[in-house]
Amino acid sequence: MSADLSSLPVIDVDSHWTEPPDLWTSRAPASLRDRTLRVVRNDEGAEQWALDDGTAMGAVCHCSIRPDGSKSQASIAFDTFDEVHPGAIEVAPRLDYMDEHGLTMQIVYPNILGFAGNLVMRIEDEAHRRFCVTAYNDAAAELQAAGKGRLYPQAMLPFWDVPGAVRELARCQDELGLTGFVITDATESWGLPPLCDARWDPLWDAAQERGMPINFHIGAGLITPRTWGAYPPARMFAALSTMSQMGNMACIANLIYSGLLDRFPRLKFVSVESGVGWLPFLLESLDYQFAENGVTDLELLPSEYFRRQIYGSFWFEKDPRDAIAKLGEDNLMFETDFPHATCLYPGVREQIAASMGDLPGRVQRKLPYENAARFYGLKLPS
Repeated sequence: MSADLSSLPVIDVDSHWTEPPDLWTSRAPASLRDRTLRVVRNDEGAEQWALDDGTAMGAVCHCSIRPDGSKSQASIAFDTFDEVHPGAIEVAPRLDYMDEHGLTMQIVYPNILGFAGNLVMRIEDEAHRRFCVTAYNDAAAELQAAGKGRLYPQAMLPFWDVPGAVRELARCQDELGLTGFVITDATESWGLPPLCDARWDPLWDAAQERGMPINFHIGAGLITPRTWGAYPPARMFAALSTMSQMGNMACIANLIYSGLLDRFPRLKFVSVESGVGWLPFLLESLDYQFAENGVTDLELLPSEYFRRQIYGSFWFEKDPRDAIAKLGEDNLMFETDFPHATCLYPGVREQIAASMGDLPGRVQRKLPYENAARFYGLKLPS
């Protein structure tokens, strides 16, 4: 029997936070206060994040929703904070937005330091870099507390230092109450070993023992999207957005074939903001290549690893039935990507009805909230 979709809880497993302009300067020790991430105006009058040495770290507002609730189709980032929907930055209007669109909880990802915190590596001084990570996590914990059980930011880690990452993981769970963490699968880009190398094992062991899920968000992966030269801006962003989603194909293939999942069979991973329609093809291909190439030194088929340890998330896809049939109903979750340019806005509940209205009731409960609650260890608010 189908459920009443209009009354079901919804856990949005991919949303973003437009970090407030004083996030780092307000938390910096005296030695870093004049050096750390701050908002400045460039020569064109646009606000941007920068360091004291003039290094530009990116646009301040990766957001497409205006304060009046309208959605911009012309750009991926506004020039000033004044142009941004307050719910992208502040907790109270964020909760109002969630109420308006029927969202019970949101998993929240960073922006300015990369969706996996990977762009912190642009900061050369290690002490400064470490401060930027821990200050973000402190601010994330404050956001989570103010969200009253509805907002769950994911932690960054000082991934260049595995012992330090293990310590920060423990602090984030034990002291800050954060529920998962982000990491890039492109560690080689920073002169670090690949994630399957034994030097990462202390981090994977800690995450497994603590039940901390690992988020692989698009845009922080091993494959860099590229176009055949310069297209008009709208066409350029449309092409790169889809290419970024497909970047997680390499991530999942490596995750499975590296052997990491044999060593850590209780780790849980999610491919964030990548959609799910391509996953059946990927797993069918991985299984086929497994047999045709005579792989004998892995314990399971690639599709079996996926069902045991990996999740996917979707938002714009109107018919997830093929993915459900081939991947299983327990490994898929729903997202909106608020407030980014490609986000599902405003018709969140309409999209849920369109994509899940014909599914059995048990699946209508799993995709919007039950799978996410289990994956992130969340308890729905009363």
